[in-house]
Amino acid sequence: KLRSLKTDDNLLLLKTNMGAGHGGRSGRYDRLYETAEAYTFILVSIGLLE
Repeated sequence: KLRSLKTDDNLLLLKTNMGAGHGGRSGRYDRLYETAEAYTFILVSIGLLE
C-alpha cells in the first residue's frame, strides 16, 4: 500500500522486525547493528553505496 500511494521518486524503506518487542532489539551489539543499518540506508540514498 505504501508503494501504491507514493507520489514521488524517493527511496522508500519499511523495516519490520518480527522478532523484537516494544523496546527493539536487545543484546550486546544490537544497538550498534541498528545504527549501522540506518547509516547504510543513508549512504545508499545519497549514492555512496550500491
